[in-house]
Amino acid sequence: MSKITNEYTGVRLDKYLLEQYPDKTRSHIKHWIEDGVVTVNGKVTKAGYSLRLYDDVEVGEIEEKVLSSEPQDIPIDIVYEDDDLAVVNKPQGMVVHPAVKNYDNTLVNALMYRLDNLSSINGVIRPGIVHRIDKDTSGLLVVAKNDKSHVNLSEQIATKECRRIYWALVDGVVKSDGEIVNNIGRDPKNRLKMAVLSTGGKVAHTKYRVLEVLGNYTLVEFELKTGRTHQIRVHSAYMHHPIVGDQLYNSNKCKFKLSGQLLHAKTIIFKHPTTGKEMRFETELPDYFSNILKILRK
Repeated sequence: MSKITNEYTGVRLDKYLLEQYPDKTRSHIKHWIEDGVVTVNGKVTKAGYSLRLYDDVEVGEIEEKVLSSEPQDIPIDIVYEDDDLAVVNKPQGMVVHPAVKNYDNTLVNALMYRLDNLSSINGVIRPGIVHRIDKDTSGLLVVAKNDKSHVNLSEQIATKECRRIYWALVDGVVKSDGEIVNNIGRDPKNRLKMAVLSTGGKVAHTKYRVLEVLGNYTLVEFELKTGRTHQIRVHSAYMHHPIVGDQLYNSNKCKFKLSGQLLHAKTIIFKHPTTGKEMRFETELPDYFSNILKILRK
C-alpha cells in the first residue's frame, strides 16, 4: 500500500500506476483497475479517478496468466527475429489472434510454435501481439518476445515513432496527395462496420500519396498516424475511392477474382527496444496483388 503525497495529488490513477510500473502498458494498467486488482482507500474505482492527498492506493496480488492458445505447426514468413522481437509477413486470409468461433490456425498459434518466447502483456489470447492487421490484409507486423519490448514498441506506436506504411489499389482516379483527420467509431447502422462519425468515436489520422494511376484505378500509399480498426479501409471509402476487393466497404462490382481487399502492409519502421537502432523492413506485394497491377499496366 502507498499513500499519495503532494507530488501526485490531482494525478489520474492510471497515470500514477504507469509511473509506478514502467514495465506495463496503459492497457495492462486499465485491465488491473477494471478487474478490481487496484483499490483506493479500500474501494475499487475508475482509471480516471483524481488522486487526493493521503489516499491509500493498493495493488492486489496479480495472477500471472499462462498462455493457453495452442501452438500449431503453421508455416509463416518470419523476416527478422532476435531475442526481443520478430517481424512477420502475414498472408491474406490469416487471422492474427484467436477469437470467438476462430480459435485455431491464427498467427498466434503459429508464433507459439515457431518462437521460443512471446510477451504476456496481452494475456492468453494475444501473446506477443503489439498491433494487428485485418484478416484479409497482408503484410508486416512486429511481435514482442518479452514484456519490456512490448511496452517499448507500444509506446512507439502511441507516440507515432513507429511508422506503418501500406499500399492499396483503390477504385477511381485519386488526383493528389493528402491526409484525412476525423473520428472513427462503430457504424450505428451496421455493427460489423466502422464509420466516420460526426460525434463520438476516436480521432483517426491517415496520410496518403498517389503512386500510380492505372486507368480507372489508383495505386496509393497510406501511412497510419493512428491505428483505429479498419482505418485505411474506412478512410478510402470516405474519399469515395474504396479499396478494390473490400467486401465490407466497397459496393462496386469487382472484375477481379479476389479473396479480400488489395491492401498490403508494405513497410514498418521503428527503433529497436534494446539498442535504439532504427529498424526498417519492407516486403514485396503478394503475387495476387502484383499480377493485377501487371494486367492494368498492359
